Amino acid sequence: MDIERRIGTFIKLGYFLRQFASGNEPETSEDWLAGLNNKFMAPAKEAISEAALYNPWFTEENIKLAFSGIGKMLMPEKVEKWAANYYSGINLPSKRKVGVVMAGNVPVVGFHDMFCVLMSGHSFYGKLSSKDEKLIPLLADVISDTEPGIEKEIHLENRLLKDFDAVIATGSNNSSRYFDYYFGKYPHIIRKNRNSAAVLNGSETSGELKGLADDVFRYFGLGCRNVSKLFLPVDYDLSILEYAFSGYSQLTYHSKWDNNYRYRKTIFLMNSIPHFDTGFVLICENEPLASPVAVIHYEHVENEETAWKKIEGQEENIQCVASSEQERFSSVPFGKTQEPELWDYADNTDTMEFLLNL
Repeated sequence: MDIERRIGTFIKLGYFLRQFASGNEPETSEDWLAGLNNKFMAPAKEAISEAALYNPWFTEENIKLAFSGIGKMLMPEKVEKWAANYYSGINLPSKRKVGVVMAGNVPVVGFHDMFCVLMSGHSFYGKLSSKDEKLIPLLADVISDTEPGIEKEIHLENRLLKDFDAVIATGSNNSSRYFDYYFGKYPHIIRKNRNSAAVLNGSETSGELKGLADDVFRYFGLGCRNVSKLFLPVDYDLSILEYAFSGYSQLTYHSKWDNNYRYRKTIFLMNSIPHFDTGFVLICENEPLASPVAVIHYEHVENEETAWKKIEGQEENIQCVASSEQERFSSVPFGKTQEPELWDYADNTDTMEFLLNL
């Protein structure tokens, strides 16, 4: 299958997935989209319901948000722009079996690796996360139906990968040690824990702060692109954040979130740990980037430059930074941390470059 057909396959997938955005209608009346809808819309809705029942963190709203996010990623002009970085005068490498150990912290988080492996001309051998066994197979079915020739290049497993030539593995700092042991002799990308931060200067608009709330709370804050640490000016009024975050107060009705909130609140009260309680999330002054579910860490800094120096000193632990200053390290506008583009690679490691050089 040539490059243009691969590109066309994923563009069609994008049209299908963008329909899951709230209120979206089909963007084209082409027969191929009608065919995909007739064959896969009902199974997609069933898979969404099953995934939400199986994993309470995967709400139907969040799954649809993830689907539409991938759809935005696969806009025709974006796919063409991304492809232009790699395919100008470059021949695809000899086909390799690429094993991919996928994470399951947020819905379909392993899609980008599958996209890169298939676009690089290799065969995809995916080890599904036990937390996300319903959604990736659905996307694989849509891809295979759109381009039947690609079906033989997609292999999904629920057990340990055995037969492969290279590996991409995503997990925790703890699991990465095991990945190093098992996969170290193969060409590999091994990803560890990362978190995201935000730098505020006190002049943010209400719209920017509402965007920050999305950066913090989408997918219950479980993704590496979720903001878990705030760098705030000295004497910043935390009640501003309480108001900005109030749009997510309904999280208190989600049992797993509320259990975490109540547990952390009890720990804070029993140990006399100072904190700001919004009624559904705890805002606590603490240095670590990573924060528990239902807790946000913050740190006071004298100025923005101090914050950026701290961030640059922890570059290996940070995925991205929400800020009004777009020229700094991995910085994106408020509200955009959960809307990565195809060229926004996890851990800032170019997956396609790795694959094309196998």
